[in-house]
Amino acid sequence: MAALMLERLLADETQTARLGEDLALALRAGDVLALKGDLGAGKSTLARALIRALADDAGLDVPSPTFTLVQSYDTRIPVHHFDLYRLSSAAELDELGFDEALAQGAALVEWPERAEGYLPGTAVLIELVQHGDGRLARLSGQGAAYDRVARSLAMRDFLESAGWGEASRRHFIGDASARSYEIVSLPGHAPRVLMNSPRLVLGPPVRDGKPYGVIAHTAQSVSAFAAIDRALLHAGVSVPEIHAQDLDQGFLLLEHLGSEGFLDGHGRPVGGRYEAAAELLAMMHDKSWPHRMEAAPGVFHDVPPFDRDAMLIEADLLVDWYVPMLTGAPAGDALRVGYHKEWNAVLDRLADSQYTLMLRDFHSPNIIWRAERSGHDRLGIVDIQDALIGPAAYDVASLAMDARVTIPPGIEKRTLDAYIAARHAAGPFDEAAFLEAYAIMATQRNSKILGIFVRLEKRDGKPYYLKHLPRIRDYLRRALSHPALAGLREFYTAHGLLEEQTP
Repeated sequence: MAALMLERLLADETQTARLGEDLALALRAGDVLALKGDLGAGKSTLARALIRALADDAGLDVPSPTFTLVQSYDTRIPVHHFDLYRLSSAAELDELGFDEALAQGAALVEWPERAEGYLPGTAVLIELVQHGDGRLARLSGQGAAYDRVARSLAMRDFLESAGWGEASRRHFIGDASARSYEIVSLPGHAPRVLMNSPRLVLGPPVRDGKPYGVIAHTAQSVSAFAAIDRALLHAGVSVPEIHAQDLDQGFLLLEHLGSEGFLDGHGRPVGGRYEAAAELLAMMHDKSWPHRMEAAPGVFHDVPPFDRDAMLIEADLLVDWYVPMLTGAPAGDALRVGYHKEWNAVLDRLADSQYTLMLRDFHSPNIIWRAERSGHDRLGIVDIQDALIGPAAYDVASLAMDARVTIPPGIEKRTLDAYIAARHAAGPFDEAAFLEAYAIMATQRNSKILGIFVRLEKRDGKPYYLKHLPRIRDYLRRALSHPALAGLREFYTAHGLLEEQTP
């Protein structure tokens, strides 16, 4: 497979440093960036800017490793800076711990030609050559690392088109999907958020010839975010204003709503903030929402339904991932048949529930607290692209049984009470039907999350999600206590799905 190539003209050191920043945002553990060029070509300037961007420290001392041969930095992604100019032979890379360095982080390699083919074929080559009074950077390679570098440079081009080409970029946050977010800063302007949302890569068919993402109605492009964002903003919900967008590439330049969350300084939930969020949901659920929303002139997003197939395939994650972890073997056919029978009976009870715009992940990581504002504007809402038309009770369950925060029963009750009071104040409201739907949706969501957190450990190598399992089991016990779920509760109990695990 032939290597791909990009070029960037670097008129001065500032632009060289900016390229280093762009490369830092693309870097992952295991990546190798090979920096090639004559003495004085700017390799050290580029490497220094990259390392400082990873450290988020513009004044970090980054000495040249000419004599030490390697310098290591404990940055967001550990990075090891190799200078091979004094290397006698490529075999000396073993003595320098090159393979060990890649196992724990990324490598920047100056004078890569002295490695004599020792570098992996996935290395990204960055060659700096004289070009007038400046430099020309030629970037070439193949594979995931090169693709990430190319996308990061495309993001810089997007910022340029939005008038923010000279902005500094810093990693902000990533999530369980392929999306990532950066804080971009430009003197004289409030910081903004750069959203990188590549088109969803659908996996293999899992049921009826359809991939999981299609059945569960996961957003496939950033157009979903743009459309839902505009609809919510028009309705008075504080979501980020979109300052610039490229729907084809999946880039958005967004208002930065802030960074204060729903927890106190000790990581405990602040009950009043959960009540305020419940009241915001009540306001939203008292409105009528279109099923077709406009992302841009002539570009529309049809909000999918949270239908039975989507509910069941999400609930099946418990059987697919959590049950094998409990038992050491895949779930048997009898368990699956019984599980579906009980779940179908429960979902039948949702027939008369209120369906509305359902944001799907309405919980503390996606809600910003803005104490200086008043009313509903105190709550800034993000991560909205996967919204569906579904039971109103779902988002209340997502909030009151926050997957990553232990919500005591007292705060859960206060959250529910705040929502119910606001709905009653707005007009006729069937409280009993809502509480039944709340129990059903809380059970469905927490069953799904048990499976997802195990999958993140088993498939994606992220074991830190397992610490949340006891909390999710406790939430399940609370939800299943509703009389309407007696049959499902008996099934979960009979198969040990609610029991605490022994080490």
